[in-house]
Amino acid sequence: MTTDNERMRAEMWFDPTCPWAWMTSRWLMEVEKVRPVDVTWSVMSLAVLNEGRDLPEDYRDLMDRAWGPVRVITAARQQHGDEVVKKLYDAMGTRIHPGGNKDFPQVIEESLAEVGLPAELARYATTDEVDDALRASHQRAIDLVGDDVGTPVVSVQGVSFFGPVVTPAPKGEVAGRLWDGAVLVAGVPGFYELKRSRDEGPKFD
Repeated sequence: MTTDNERMRAEMWFDPTCPWAWMTSRWLMEVEKVRPVDVTWSVMSLAVLNEGRDLPEDYRDLMDRAWGPVRVITAARQQHGDEVVKKLYDAMGTRIHPGGNKDFPQVIEESLAEVGLPAELARYATTDEVDDALRASHQRAIDLVGDDVGTPVVSVQGVSFFGPVVTPAPKGEVAGRLWDGAVLVAGVPGFYELKRSRDEGPKFD
């Protein structure tokens, strides 16, 4: 029997609009079933990450709109506690990714209703009132892995890494083996990168 003291504490940073972070989050949910790991969830922001960069027009438009969901999750955390972060992420992500809904104001409205949070939180999508907290959370992730990566970032017991970028999200013991390997290689001093070209997009269940 695994005791609370033996369980590993992990943290994942996500942007709710990022499909690859969504895949990683679904993988980590499987990891929690097959390994003694408890995951906490924090926000980072592709909009913050890409500030000042020369972006294609369509991607720049996406970054402009990507502020909304992550700001609302940040405001919800401030006002209603850490426990609402994953619930709201699940609600938003299900609509954005497998649901294919890129109307972020609608996604926000429906997601707040689904998890029982006040509709008034939607107003934070278009203000900068929580941006200091959002940027601070984002910077915690960047400080762990550097600024030449994106979302997601995973950290566990002093080991931090970007990714994994994977599709479809592994399940069962396959998810556990990927976890074991990711933590092992990321924990080697001086190890930086394993990579191969992606030849397919995210496969949502």
